[in-house]
Amino acid sequence: MESDRRNAPLFWSVIIGVVLSDIVTKAIAVYALVPQRIPRQVIGEYLRFTLVYNPGAAFGLHLGDYSRWIFTILTIGALYILSRLYRTTSADDWSRTLALALVCAGAIGNLIDRLRSPLGVVDFIDVGLGPDLRWWTFNVADMAVSTGAFMLAWVLWGEEKAEAVAPSQLSSKPNEI
Repeated sequence: MESDRRNAPLFWSVIIGVVLSDIVTKAIAVYALVPQRIPRQVIGEYLRFTLVYNPGAAFGLHLGDYSRWIFTILTIGALYILSRLYRTTSADDWSRTLALALVCAGAIGNLIDRLRSPLGVVDFIDVGLGPDLRWWTFNVADMAVSTGAFMLAWVLWGEEKAEAVAPSQLSSKPNEI
């Protein structure tokens, strides 16, 4: 059976762990960080917790009144593509499995917010230098998507590189008689 050859325990435990962590931390942020947009210093100005709702996508990308539904549809499409990549992942490819699980988990975490509330995705982690040089506010799901996407790009690049090397190695062997 195809499902027996994949790293299902790793894949599903990462998804469940990240999604639950995301849900819990967002619930704590919504409860403890009201009113929104008021920074609470954790490590000076370097790390603050600031409750904001993002109706768009990563890095404040917003597509107007229908952003919520556009990004919901795009997320579902991305999850479908990621599930197909997962089904083609070999049983011994732990790094690709982990990367896919992280991206899926982050996408699911933010999808839950989009479906749950018209306000948007709950973001609360605020990093930067001083009041003017700050990164976009983010959450646990965003960290999972970013880390997983970087890992997946690295893994797929490595696979592509390995595939490019393999044919050249075959053509360099002398013909055997």
